[in-house]
Amino acid sequence: MSIAHDIQSNRLLDTEIDNNFSDMTPPLTDKQVLVASERCLFCYDAPCIDACPTDIDIPLFIRKINTGNVHGAAKEILSANILGGSCARVCPTETLCEQACVRNTCEEAPVEIGRLQRYAVDRLDRSLPYPFTRESDTGKHIAIIGAGPAGLACAHQLARNGHQVTIYEAAAKSGGLNEYGIALYKLVDDYTQKEIEFVLEIGGIEIKYGQALGRDISLKQLRDQHDAVFIGIGMSNVNALNIPGEELAGVEDAVAYIRDLRQESSLANLPVGRRVIVIGAGMTAIDIAVQSKKLGAEQVTIVYRRAQSAMGASLHEQELALKNGVNFVCNAQPTQILGDDSGITTMEFNRTELDESGKLIATDEIISLECDVVFKAIGQKFSSSPLGSDDKPTLDHRGRISVNENYQTSLSDVFAGGDCINGNDLVVEAVDHGNKAALAIHHQL
Repeated sequence: MSIAHDIQSNRLLDTEIDNNFSDMTPPLTDKQVLVASERCLFCYDAPCIDACPTDIDIPLFIRKINTGNVHGAAKEILSANILGGSCARVCPTETLCEQACVRNTCEEAPVEIGRLQRYAVDRLDRSLPYPFTRESDTGKHIAIIGAGPAGLACAHQLARNGHQVTIYEAAAKSGGLNEYGIALYKLVDDYTQKEIEFVLEIGGIEIKYGQALGRDISLKQLRDQHDAVFIGIGMSNVNALNIPGEELAGVEDAVAYIRDLRQESSLANLPVGRRVIVIGAGMTAIDIAVQSKKLGAEQVTIVYRRAQSAMGASLHEQELALKNGVNFVCNAQPTQILGDDSGITTMEFNRTELDESGKLIATDEIISLECDVVFKAIGQKFSSSPLGSDDKPTLDHRGRISVNENYQTSLSDVFAGGDCINGNDLVVEAVDHGNKAALAIHHQL
């Protein structure tokens, strides 16, 4: 980590930082759950189901909660989405199931589907037998590359169908985005690892760590040694600003900083700037901006080249940033970062506007913002180099792995899902990819 300024004078007390990173959305109480579940109309052909990528039967699980069958509600959720606990915490439900809720009108708020889902999964009765059974062994062995949400969902479904699964994971822990890329206040108390332990209870799944595709193993080796392969390696490359000064100390990759933050045992040890600029408009930009404020940064500003209405982050996330004191500067395009070998001092931008054809153009107006840390959160891209040069899957127009409706690549025994294929880069969507790919692999075998 190359942040040059660890400003001790404006740092918060350890207890303040710990409080700042406590659960962002506390769980509902039993009384709140009763009220929230009674608001559901239990619609037939409910639009909220269509809005959920994993097709959870939302009215059914809410009805089970409302009638006191919370364990049954949890089983209903987990049958469709084995990572339903983490998805209840990190999914943008405000733009998915809750946005589609028939109660979501100008006069009413939607049913709190996400919080009800969390309540149910958290109360799965672990004194009872594991809720899923493993079918008799098929003698088939599938390799999964990547232990993120897509890989874990695929592995669990294949194991339920009686197949043996080996997951090859480059990192030291499983979880992918949930372990390394989600804001800490969204997934607290090591929830990701507890959820993975639950996933592995199905049996028949082995995870090998420190096994990176293209470095320790090759796609050809895995294809030769297994009956099928599922690729769920996400996106490893970070987009660059491509402006002068980007190489200076204090210019950081937001994804890498969030990864370090989530693995740090004492958050007070993390370096934090006094004046922080975040370049980007998506969920990662919001996550790093809010967490910088929670660590004690005096001023945090998100800068985006378009209007705020065009930001990729949901309105809910934008409001979260504003509530935490994050500033927004929109219609500003980065031009250069100023500083020296000891760190950065200023970042300059050109004002932007839309021309008559609707094209974004830079104007002559210059904006200068003081800073000692700049976080790049302008998206990631897929690297195809781990796939090798010979006999590798075809890529699509975005440079990601191309798949058909069954998540099968151009290689008949290789499937893929998650962020490495074209999609919306959501945890719940990755789970859906893994589920559907597993069923396609099972039917093929």
